[in-house]
Amino acid sequence: MFSGIITEVGRIAAAQNREGGLRLTISTNVLGMGDVRLGDSIAVNGVCLTVVNVDGKEFTVDVSRETLNCTVGLNTQGAHVNLEKALRLADRLDGHLVSGHVDGVGEVVAFTDLGESWKLSVNAPHTLAKFIAVKGSITLNGVSLTINEVADHAAAGTVFSVNLIPHTLAATTLHELRAGGQVNLEIDLIARYVERMLAMQAE
Repeated sequence: MFSGIITEVGRIAAAQNREGGLRLTISTNVLGMGDVRLGDSIAVNGVCLTVVNVDGKEFTVDVSRETLNCTVGLNTQGAHVNLEKALRLADRLDGHLVSGHVDGVGEVVAFTDLGESWKLSVNAPHTLAKFIAVKGSITLNGVSLTINEVADHAAAGTVFSVNLIPHTLAATTLHELRAGGQVNLEIDLIARYVERMLAMQAE
């Protein structure tokens, strides 16, 4: 489990093809690898991955083909990635509960400079529309954000907007986004369970 508060922007130092997927070596500076052990979980661009090796300030993870098929940003050597270690039970929850299980890929519609902040508008798949609400939480590339606007389009899905303050842009990879780019989306964990309970009650 994660909070969506990014600890560091790391870099994919190596991406090696393996049967059924990729093996990634990710370099860090301030993440702190001293307490990371084999089998630990680290969120990489919002995707929960299992550590299979630790070497100084680098760690290695395996990414299955299935994960690569339903996410973005994990297959390019040299790419920057948002990193967050798994929460401890005693940690402060500054963002919201994030599982690291990506629900879909969204497309950036616009990235607008508002002066003191930036407005990021993303088109989400139609299947996620019912989970996206004004003032609700959503995770973009592992970053916990609050939804400010929602517009549903019958044919094109749902366009939602979030505001990004300068600190968020400086501390994450979101400043690299451009219109037409893609982002990993994880809807609010609580919303997912509410939807499941309502569906069961309706049967």
